[in-house]
Parts: sequence; structure tokens; C-alpha cells
Amino acid sequence: MEPLGADTGTMRWFTSDLHLGHSNIIRYCNRPFDDAAQMNDAIISLWNKTVDPGDEVWILGDLAMGHLRDTVPLAGQLNGRITLLCGNHDAPWVGRSHKTRARHLDLYVSTGMTVLPGETSTLEIGGRSVECSHFPYLGDSHDADRFTEHRPLDRGGWLLHGHVHEVWRQNDRQINVGMDAWGGELVSEDQIAELLGAGPNHIGPLDWN
Repeated sequence: MEPLGADTGTMRWFTSDLHLGHSNIIRYCNRPFDDAAQMNDAIISLWNKTVDPGDEVWILGDLAMGHLRDTVPLAGQLNGRITLLCGNHDAPWVGRSHKTRARHLDLYVSTGMTVLPGETSTLEIGGRSVECSHFPYLGDSHDADRFTEHRPLDRGGWLLHGHVHEVWRQNDRQINVGMDAWGGELVSEDQIAELLGAGPNHIGPLDWN
């Protein structure tokens, strides 16, 4: 897929780990909300102030939790042409049972998203080929790395990912686009290209706005 540019007047954005409807994520990641409903409304509002309807958005996993029939449809309120590259909390994820995936896939697709149940995708950003996955090569938001059998292999390239929440924004060649690392903001393709151009680095998280 070619990068979007000024000729189209559109932008490409990245994010992950929205966890819509997940009350406990407020405590786990110190999100500044009283409850899940307030969090959902704030995420949708900030998203739609940032993303135009024609923009392209990649969610690198973990869209929604809770009662999926209530939380997944919230994605239909989000601006942009959205691709969900599933993570471990997404029902269509390839790591879940075939029965679970089949039962819920239509619910996700009905929001207008493109749903990729598999584990990686490759994009061109800033003239570089960049792998995208929900999972980093190494590292986790828990003490030990989980889902190791589903993680991409580190062949020396750049990786965009989520999963680690607020642990880092960048760790060597791993760039975490997760909402909890970027203060609730989405990450633009230009920001990613700038990080790629600066080379491997270690950058900590931002606080939520």
C-alpha cells in the first residue's frame, strides 16, 4: 500500500488499544475518566476532532471489550476509513477459536471497518517498509512476554505495534502506537516517518490529556 500524501488531501493515522467499554483499563493505565461511558465518549470526541472522514486509520488491535454487542458498534461513530489489525482482545483474532471468530466477525465488519484477523501487515512509510502487528518483538505490559507464538520475528526491520500500553512509545526499532503511550492521541504517518528517520531510540510515554 502506498503512503497517502498531499495530492489526495488525506492523512494516515495509527493507534491501538482503545479498549472501548473496558472499565478496568482506566485503573490499569491511569486514564483520566470516571467510568467506561465517559472514556468512550472522550475517545470518540478526540478521534473525530483529529481524523477527517476521508482519512485512513490503522488500529493495531484491541478495539473493544465488555459486552461486544454494545461496545464494538461504537467504532461506527469514528471518522475515517478504518482497518483493524486484530489483537488478542479482538474476537476475530486468529489466535481465538474458529467458533468465536465466526460468531463475531459480522459484528465488527458491520461498523464499516476492514478487519484483518491475521497477525502482521506491511506498509510503506517514509520510504521504508514497516511491519505492523498488535504485538512487539519483545516486551509486554505484564512482567513476562505473553503470546510469544503470535509475535512477529525480528529480522532487523522496523515494527509498529500496540499491546504494551504505556510502557514506551519507542523501544529500539519498535514504535508503540498505543493510545496509552500517546496521551490518548492518534499518531500520524508524518510522526512515524520522523521517528523512523531519527533511527532506533528509547522514548517514554506521554500522559493522557
